[in-house]
Amino acid sequence: MDPKDRLNKEFSAQNFAAKHPYAEMLDRYKEMARNYARMENAVAVLSDLRTDASYIYYGGFSRMLRTGKCEKEGEVPSIWEEEIFKLIHPDDLADKHLQELRFFHFVKRQPKKKRSDYYLTSKLRMKNDTNNYIPVLHRMFYVPAPSDETLWLALCLYSPLPFDIPAKCLIINSVNGQTTELGKQHDTKILSVREKQVLNLIDKGSTSKEIAGTLSISIHTVSRHRQGILAKLQVKNSIEACRIAKDLKLI
Repeated sequence: MDPKDRLNKEFSAQNFAAKHPYAEMLDRYKEMARNYARMENAVAVLSDLRTDASYIYYGGFSRMLRTGKCEKEGEVPSIWEEEIFKLIHPDDLADKHLQELRFFHFVKRQPKKKRSDYYLTSKLRMKNDTNNYIPVLHRMFYVPAPSDETLWLALCLYSPLPFDIPAKCLIINSVNGQTTELGKQHDTKILSVREKQVLNLIDKGSTSKEIAGTLSISIHTVSRHRQGILAKLQVKNSIEACRIAKDLKLI
């Protein structure tokens, strides 16, 4: 399963609260996205993961891109802004989906009150109005729903890259400025060495008893590691844990 399909599955599996003033709050976030486009001249895309819809706002930077549009906002019946994606270099687009999947799991692991503290920033190559690739700064924010554990909205911003950033993709804490290079420093530390060993054996079809024998540990310890893996990866079963671990290149 590729990262984009995996993201679709993760988003649709979220249990959104039925009783919540989504419409009123969505209007506020749409206005925020519109203001990002106005103030930063960015292309802003606000995606509603609950209803599978996106709202696109074109700032002045859109005139530099091969969009065929300028300053005409609109709604798209999908969370995937394909008219923007077609401008992104294919290699960068594949990386973008993978990094967003990793960022999704990173945010889900944070305490609920701190989930809005982080955003993802990366470098992309996008086609300009002369059909040449130019460097673009991409930023992404997940917006948690206030009444449950879900991530409700995703805001993507596309703007000129005014200066190089020290890595292709960074998670930035907007409160203290701390940065983490996604995929190199953080992902590998999600699970302990022993948890990775256990998960590798689970992926190969080993039972808890067989894992205990292979690793010379008790079945109780295996069970404890299993529970720890599920909790850290925010999943309900070992099959999902193995899939996510492979997506994140943990096993």
